[in-house]
Amino acid sequence: MTLALLDARQWQQAVDLRSGRPSEAVSPLGGMVGDILARHPFPGDRDGGSNAWVTDTALDFVARYDPGFAFLAYAQQYYSSRYGALAPETRRKYVENAFAEAARFARESGMTTVLVGTGDLVPATTPIDLEDLDGLAVASNWCAHYAGLYDLSDRDRETLARHPHLERIVPRQEILDLFGGGPEDGGRLPDYMAVACRGGFFKGSSLRRLVMVPEPSAVIPVSQNLGPATSILDIRPRLLELLEAGNRVALALLEGVGCAEFQPPYTTCANGKDWFRYEPGDAQYLALSTGRHPIFEHNGGYRYYLDDGEHKPYPFSGYFKELPAGTIGEAYPGRSIAVGNRSMFMHVCTGCDVTCECFARNLYNQGLMSVIFRDDKMVR
Repeated sequence: MTLALLDARQWQQAVDLRSGRPSEAVSPLGGMVGDILARHPFPGDRDGGSNAWVTDTALDFVARYDPGFAFLAYAQQYYSSRYGALAPETRRKYVENAFAEAARFARESGMTTVLVGTGDLVPATTPIDLEDLDGLAVASNWCAHYAGLYDLSDRDRETLARHPHLERIVPRQEILDLFGGGPEDGGRLPDYMAVACRGGFFKGSSLRRLVMVPEPSAVIPVSQNLGPATSILDIRPRLLELLEAGNRVALALLEGVGCAEFQPPYTTCANGKDWFRYEPGDAQYLALSTGRHPIFEHNGGYRYYLDDGEHKPYPFSGYFKELPAGTIGEAYPGRSIAVGNRSMFMHVCTGCDVTCECFARNLYNQGLMSVIFRDDKMVR
């Protein structure tokens, strides 16, 4: 059983992560984790102290658990820009704060900290409404740029071909060919994937009014201390090389930051393959963490409602009905932590021993959640 601890300020509850039900199980790390959560209440996704919360909480875990690897996510500037009309000076201040907090973590922890920007944001100019199709269009709250299309009629195909705000319509077989998949890999792919033009976003891809959306970027910046990486898939093996050489390493993602705003010296790596480019979201995190493209399992057009139901496992893990395998936290044999102000992705996508994340849904702050995947390394 994997134990998760929920914290809602002066109230904590241990649950079984898979079932979501309260648990009386005891973990050797439970007391430490509960104490850290109680000391670091989450201020909110767009609060000016949100990125400082990531650093403060992660440093507390470093002091108490002594990890060799840390996976961090700084997202306050992403949420503030995505859902609020920021003055340029305010945006600049928020981005500078994210870099400053990552630098503070590096300085106080002593860990070699590799920075990755997840890509630029652009104004959300064009909502795309596909509700008048005879077939079904599916858009995800985690993905504004892609939508899945099912059971299209001839009229639908003609309508989509003339649509002024769609970059392309990609059939399932073309996706399989691009990513080297066979027929057995297409079960979770849509019949077609609709790709929005720059600044476009699909209606239904957000429950709040969007001000900015991911570009998504063809390349993303990576700090030079990682070494050469030509693709997003190269980041994981380079990190593992640094760890195997005896370095204590942290990976810090700066959400919604592309090359134009990246501050330290950097190189660029491809943020996807051909026409497919990652947005800041579950698929991008998994590409970084697993070193492979997860599009066959996780894409913006899957009909996730098919997996939903009263007995769906992992109720605190969003769309996921099982936790991905092959993550960087699983691959690294030493102690590891993940801390971030991006809900769910810390525990779903990193595989680290202990994870801590804000428990926020659609910007509603409900507290914190920490997951203990491994509690057997304290005795080493």
